[in-house]
Amino acid sequence: MHAMAPEEADAGSGTPVLLHRTALGAPAIDSLPFDGHSVLRRAGADEGRPFILGPDGSYDHHLNRFLRDLENWGVRSENSRVAYSTDVMLYCRFLHESRGGKSIWDTDGSDLRAYKAVRLHGDGPGTISVATWNRSVAALDKWVQWSLYEELLSAEPFRYVDKTVVSPQGPKRVRVNADAEPEVPRQPIRFLSHEDFMLWRDVGLRGLLPDGSPDVRWRGRNGERNALFADLLVCTGMRLGEVASLLTTELPPVTGRRLIGDITVSAAVTKRGRARTVYVRPRVARDLHHYIGMERDELVQRRRVQGVYEAAAERLPVRRASRHALLVENGTSWSYSRIGAADRARLVQVDGRGSVVGPLCLWLGENGLPLRRSTWQSVFQRANERCAAFGLEFDVHPHTLRHTFAVHMLGLLLRQTVRALGMREDRRFTHAEVKRLLIGNPLRKLQLLLGHRHETTVYTYLDVLDEAQEIVLAALGDWDEQAAAFERIHADAEEDQ
Repeated sequence: MHAMAPEEADAGSGTPVLLHRTALGAPAIDSLPFDGHSVLRRAGADEGRPFILGPDGSYDHHLNRFLRDLENWGVRSENSRVAYSTDVMLYCRFLHESRGGKSIWDTDGSDLRAYKAVRLHGDGPGTISVATWNRSVAALDKWVQWSLYEELLSAEPFRYVDKTVVSPQGPKRVRVNADAEPEVPRQPIRFLSHEDFMLWRDVGLRGLLPDGSPDVRWRGRNGERNALFADLLVCTGMRLGEVASLLTTELPPVTGRRLIGDITVSAAVTKRGRARTVYVRPRVARDLHHYIGMERDELVQRRRVQGVYEAAAERLPVRRASRHALLVENGTSWSYSRIGAADRARLVQVDGRGSVVGPLCLWLGENGLPLRRSTWQSVFQRANERCAAFGLEFDVHPHTLRHTFAVHMLGLLLRQTVRALGMREDRRFTHAEVKRLLIGNPLRKLQLLLGHRHETTVYTYLDVLDEAQEIVLAALGDWDEQAAAFERIHADAEEDQ
């Protein structure tokens, strides 16, 4: 038994599958041994919503109604809804394969314990971490709560116990699933020094040699695009899904050396459904516009001539776009705050005659279509592998760059705070003194920039800033100066060769 991404579920295995209809085509649906499109139409499945089908194309009306209700039951993030849906599907698959074809509605504690033995304590390729197991249990607990409320279950199928946990508000008693595991101690946050980031980016993504010179054996494509994606992650602290779903029209314009405005991260793509502002470095903004006007535009024109966009059956035509809203084909204004990731991938700009100009998604693959999140994970993994070939041991993921932004920005902001308070920078502070410095000044609001729920997270890594923009811009200026100096050193090295 092994976990599969929604779009990779094995349709021919004779077990339940999870479909997640994505924009501009859904290969998982097309590969099913029955007409998946007809089944989904019959069921009234919404676009972009996960949907569980049985091995013969049948579907459980109540179970899929639960998936549709997840948002109303506190699971607001699209990524979390897909993860919860996958967890439920995998449990249904386990019951079908290993528990005599049992339905989830007939499950009990012995089934969950058997599932735990396979998933958490097994030795196969599908073995998962404690954190992933607890998320699976949380998904099943959510199904239990919903089913009891809807009177679809007469009693709880699993055993629950009362435990004392420490929360931001202090100790409290909570009721937890008996098969949930104690949380493992949080691992130290992994982040990169500025020099290591530049080395990883240039060798892994751009295809240079460790000394900064070109690698004549490099055959990679889209190196500059991928490096720019990494630059945007590390200079804003945005999550992978937030950067991956950006539209070209959401970028702030650049006039000469001046950046006009910032990036508003739409509530529709953030983890907790809260919009926030992030501050992008002017140099990265200029590089983004250069990518749009050169590399990306050339790709779009080639694919446009080939009819790629006209052939896309699920496109959403856009007549006009501003930095705040879109005017879609039927004349309706559509705010960015209401456009989720799946719909963003379907947006295409059309001209006055209705002909497709190109997609609005910022990041495009070689086929001219929006890149999936999973593709970026693969890009980072290949970069790690390329670095390893040169003896450079990196294990960088998109979230590593979010932590890198957080840790470096935290240090810069603390220095700014110390200067503002007229204190000596070389003074050693106790942990309690640092906390007192944070509380009540702009640093306390850093949590808003990275979009975390609790302000206490700022003590492990930087979250964000809502106000005091000048402090953030000063910190970004320091980073920019470091980057420029680093690039000058490499340029001098290239000239000497």
